[in-house]
Amino acid sequence: MTDHGIEFPAFRLHVVPAVLALASPSWQRDVWLRPEEFEDLDYVVTVLFDDFCNADDPAPWLGKSLRTEEEVALMKELGKVYSTVQEEVGRGAPDEVYLDAPAWGTVIAVAGRLAQVMVTNDLQAAALLHEQLNLPHHQRPAEGASPAE
Repeated sequence: MTDHGIEFPAFRLHVVPAVLALASPSWQRDVWLRPEEFEDLDYVVTVLFDDFCNADDPAPWLGKSLRTEEEVALMKELGKVYSTVQEEVGRGAPDEVYLDAPAWGTVIAVAGRLAQVMVTNDLQAAALLHEQLNLPHHQRPAEGASPAE
């Protein structure tokens, strides 16, 4: 799958941890349900739906905070399953009600798949960059050329 890069790396630094939080039931219970903690479900939803992506319509974020079409598709799926839970429990429900909702397991599963894809994509991009930076200057491919040329 084509990596479109990241125009706004700082955005990605918010999106990936938010997805990881949605993928971790223990994090949700240990952090979100403690009032002294900064992060809660509302914070994660704000990151993924308002500030650094739009999980309802993530396609415009390709190349900005999402790297691949697969990330876009999984983010859209995450938006749908989250919205299903939100409709079920009500927009203003406490975090604990969301976490206890029958469909919350689907949110965790989709977020887990998306987290795996995002982290893998970031690691692959970092490895490629590292490989390119460690090549002797005379062996680096010309701008726009493939490494085999």
